[in-house]
Amino acid sequence: MTSRKKMPYIESLRVFARIIELGSITSGGRDLRLTPAVASKRIKELEKHLGVRLFNRTTRSLTPTGVGRVFYKEAKKVLASIDTAENAIATFSDTPRGVIRINAPLGLGRRIIAPLVPDFVKKFPGTEVRMRLSDRKVDIINENLDLAFFIGNPRDSNLKLRKIADCERVLCAAPEYLAAKGTPKSPDDLLNGKHNCLLLRYPRSPEYFWIIRTNNGPRKLEVTGKYDADDGDVLTAWALSGHGVINKPYFEIMEYLQSGALIEILSDTPPVPTIFGCLYPHKKLQDPKIRYFVDFIISHCSKSFDT
Repeated sequence: MTSRKKMPYIESLRVFARIIELGSITSGGRDLRLTPAVASKRIKELEKHLGVRLFNRTTRSLTPTGVGRVFYKEAKKVLASIDTAENAIATFSDTPRGVIRINAPLGLGRRIIAPLVPDFVKKFPGTEVRMRLSDRKVDIINENLDLAFFIGNPRDSNLKLRKIADCERVLCAAPEYLAAKGTPKSPDDLLNGKHNCLLLRYPRSPEYFWIIRTNNGPRKLEVTGKYDADDGDVLTAWALSGHGVINKPYFEIMEYLQSGALIEILSDTPPVPTIFGCLYPHKKLQDPKIRYFVDFIISHCSKSFDT
């Protein structure tokens, strides 16, 4: 096999692996910026090269064959070895190269991370950043992410955590909501349906309660509301329209507090701060481009968390 053919073969291995992991040719190809037609062609070429069928295809599903599952296991080892080799070479250069796949919560991603991405790529033109925004918990390993930014208190001990800043949170509502429903005087006023508390909810979401600071230590409030969403910006929009109380990171609603569009409540018993940080597999510590990207974000965003 000539060197000219080796790189397409390696890329075909990457396409094959992502199709296995994401469950379809369309999703696997999209993740690698390939059309379904190109991704399908890569798989057919790979099957022809190997002389075996890697997938069982029907009009509704695509599942790996027994041979396909065995090949996937070994192909992942090959791809990991290539990544390790490239990372080792990269340590000898001050110029990071390659694709960085990241995930960030919607509010954090839109306001803090996304504006910095073009500046990073301009500084390091050999890199590409593929960014996803989601308030849902992501599976970094299975979703083939290099790192995931978060606001919260993650519990996954299998990942490396790098704390970037403490993230102060605020309870607030619109003036018209408080005029209609009354301003809560104590945390108990938020309980038993007295107020419409707007919650961030999705499968396995941790936010079915709020934790506030009191003189006796943290207190859990099992608040309720008439509607919730899996998009934090939707909650903010509802609050701005006078529909309820939100518990939000200060940086996300700072402009609305300053303009008076939202009013802080229960300032003597605010929510406990959370962590703004990032998670990544331990092996990513060896990858210079990941380290460069995280360092760049940290150096440019700290002022956003000054309250």
